Parts: sequence; C-alpha cells; structure tokens
Amino acid sequence: QVQLVESGGGLVQAGGSLRLSCAASGRTFSTYAMGWFRQAPGKEREFVAAVSWSGMRTSYADSVKGRFTISRDNAKTTVYLQMNSLKPEDTAVYYCAAKKVAPFDGGSRYLSVNDYDYWGQGTQVTVSS
Repeated sequence: QVQLVESGGGLVQAGGSLRLSCAASGRTFSTYAMGWFRQAPGKEREFVAAVSWSGMRTSYADSVKGRFTISRDNAKTTVYLQMNSLKPEDTAVYYCAAKKVAPFDGGSRYLSVNDYDYWGQGTQVTVSS
C-alpha cells in the first residue's frame, strides 16, 4: 500500500513557474514508476508526465514537453513536477500516481489512468492570463 500526498499547487500568472511535490509513504518507493496527471473541469483526467523507478527514463505529453520536468528522489520518497512557462490551459487539478513495476522494468511509458495502482488527492493549479 502506498499513500501519496501532493503539494505545491496555487495561483500563478501566465509565464510563471510552480513546482509540485508528491510525497509517498512506505519503504518500497523505488519499486514504483510514478506519474502526474491533470483534470480540468468538465474534462477527463489526462496524462502529463511519468518517470521510471530509477529516474533515468521520462515520458511527457506533447502539450507540456519542453516546459515541464518530472524528477524523483528515491531517498526522500518524493516525485516532483517542475512547471515552467505556464499557460492558462494548464489550469487543472494535478494528481500524482504510482504504478508497481518489476525490478527489470525500467520503462516510463505508462500513459493511461488505468496503468496506475495508487493515486493522491490532487492539488489545484490555476494559471491566470
């Protein structure tokens, strides 16, 4: 069982930056690939970024590529999402998610909501124009 708690959301002007954090409970954090998703009002939850258990591989949605960076610190059992050059269309609730992976699975291409086993409660990001 993994519990995930997101933080770092808030209100920012377009062009600004925010860094989201997701703290995970438990001592098995390094056996999980991690992802960030977001959900805007009236829309489905969508993939934003993912990172392999080692942190060596990452995947991004086209809409955030070049602006957002996902990273993790296994010693701190925390995953981060650095968001730069924010746009009003980035406004959403951002969710952290964890997927249990085998030790030989160094991939990060877990792009579907259904790929993940555990979810955080979400943190609101609002970008004003």
